Amino acid sequence: MYILPLPTAHGALPPTQCLVASGDAELIAQLQQGSEAAFRTLVERYQNRIYRTALALLQLPEEAEDVAQEVFVEVYQTIDRFRGEAALSTWLYRLATSRALKHRRRARAQKRFAYFTSLLGFDNRVLHEPPDHAHPQAQMEGQQQLALLLAHIARLPSQQQVAFTLRHEQDLSYEEIAAVLNTTVPAVESLLFRARKTLRTHLSLSPRYA
Repeated sequence: MYILPLPTAHGALPPTQCLVASGDAELIAQLQQGSEAAFRTLVERYQNRIYRTALALLQLPEEAEDVAQEVFVEVYQTIDRFRGEAALSTWLYRLATSRALKHRRRARAQKRFAYFTSLLGFDNRVLHEPPDHAHPQAQMEGQQQLALLLAHIARLPSQQQVAFTLRHEQDLSYEEIAAVLNTTVPAVESLLFRARKTLRTHLSLSPRYA
């Protein structure tokens, strides 16, 4: 993995009382005081989880790395507004999933534009779908079933896809997923039920995803 380059430091800010885990509360207080060491600690503590979450949604390592970079820069620039209404990890997952979905929407819009302009003769280049094996996990395991699973997950509605990814990629509890999506546990259960039902119609899921 990479270590994110530090953005331009902002002025020192007084720490706030945050209703989060003690380790994160201390880290947040230091970040709000403009500590660059605290920012490095934040990246080291969460970069793997944020990167893997973005990668599961985008299936393109370079795009996922861009998302992770954007997430940590945004945290550094806006940490003074963090008041601890949710856990730090919840906030990070929210940023990661929303930015990953935004990247994907932009990529699809660009691809549609390129396709239609090619039909009209303005451009002879058409963007292609990323290969199924782009995800490193698929390369490592070499399983066609996993590549198919990733492809079908990418076609799920956004909320279902995020819930499924956070549950099976990050092993978050239903309560944690509800916090990330700002919804209820029953709503998360419904999202996962519908996602699994859709996926089962296309392929046989292993017990891990049941």
